[in-house]
Amino acid sequence: MNAEVAQEQLRRLRRIEGQVRGIAGMVEADAYCIDILTQVSAASRALQAVALGLLDDHMSHCLVEAARHGGELQDTRLREASAAIARLVRS
Repeated sequence: MNAEVAQEQLRRLRRIEGQVRGIAGMVEADAYCIDILTQVSAASRALQAVALGLLDDHMSHCLVEAARHGGELQDTRLREASAAIARLVRS
């Protein structure tokens, strides 16, 4: 993974971590359920954005490199990418 991309993803994950801590605080404080659900939805969307960013990076680097090598490596990387996409679609 590109170092710049990794730093951006880590920044996003730290922000999501803070969101999740905030949600836990809302539950502890017995906040209004709809407000908690709104925050859970926002955190879920943020995680999906991280996943899509990682997938994009994987396709633009790992898959391209595997395509250059061809053979079993290419087949393996394509299967992995397909499985990852399927997991994202199901979530």
